[in-house]
Amino acid sequence: MSLRTHIGNIRLPWAVWLGGGLLIVHLIMALFAAYVAPYSPTAIDTAHIMEPPSPSHWFGTDRYGRDIFSRVVYGGQVALLISLVSAAISVLVGGFLGVTTAYIGGVFDDTVMRIIDAMIAIPGVLLLLVIVTGLGSGTAVIVLAMVLSYLPGVVRVIRATALEYVPREFMLAARVRGEHVWHIVWVELWPNVLDVLFVEFAMRASWIVLSVSGLSFLGFGVNPPIPDWGLMVSENRAMLVTAPWGALFPMLAVSTLVVALNVVSDEIAKLLGVDRGARI
Repeated sequence: MSLRTHIGNIRLPWAVWLGGGLLIVHLIMALFAAYVAPYSPTAIDTAHIMEPPSPSHWFGTDRYGRDIFSRVVYGGQVALLISLVSAAISVLVGGFLGVTTAYIGGVFDDTVMRIIDAMIAIPGVLLLLVIVTGLGSGTAVIVLAMVLSYLPGVVRVIRATALEYVPREFMLAARVRGEHVWHIVWVELWPNVLDVLFVEFAMRASWIVLSVSGLSFLGFGVNPPIPDWGLMVSENRAMLVTAPWGALFPMLAVSTLVVALNVVSDEIAKLLGVDRGARI
């Protein structure tokens, strides 16, 4: 059932309010980081090294005296920028390829899907590390790595969804009217996969947050001293016993954002009648 069928009948359960509330908090903090953060995220203060949480430093300070709360707030900008941009590109490009291959079929479909299968066969972490190692670190490279890693799964899911609509009568009617291929793809087929695309976007965004944090933890993410949650955990993991706040608060930020995106995507899937069980 398409997205437009559901628009007038949406009911928001409590889980959506919870996940949506968490997501809104993260978005507000990221958008207004300059006003929310009390200190510069990169300012070093040797007079306040590894201080515990206090009224002047809500989340404490790290081994360089940097305010952890400010770094967590600014780290949300990095996480949301990379995850949302990467997920959007993956869904749009992957959705277009999936719909197009499903409709055209034949040799084009076989060729594209064999390439997609080859990409999926490469372990995700290995693909990310190869791209980042070869092209270097930086936001643009990480976005490219995330898109190449998550796009193949989107193509397969959207292609499978589109194949359900290709044989239907409204598609046959469009072909009989002599409509151009691209008109059929965009006007007749594309609107019927929008509900799945919305769910894919939310799901992939949550997975990308974890992947970006994992890359940064391993030292392949954004370049320091740019605040990044995974990098913060990596920098402070050796002090979990003496100063646990340095790693725990960025971990909490990652977990709450991932939970928020997962809850929202799960509820969107339920509202739109999309099955999340067979995702890649």
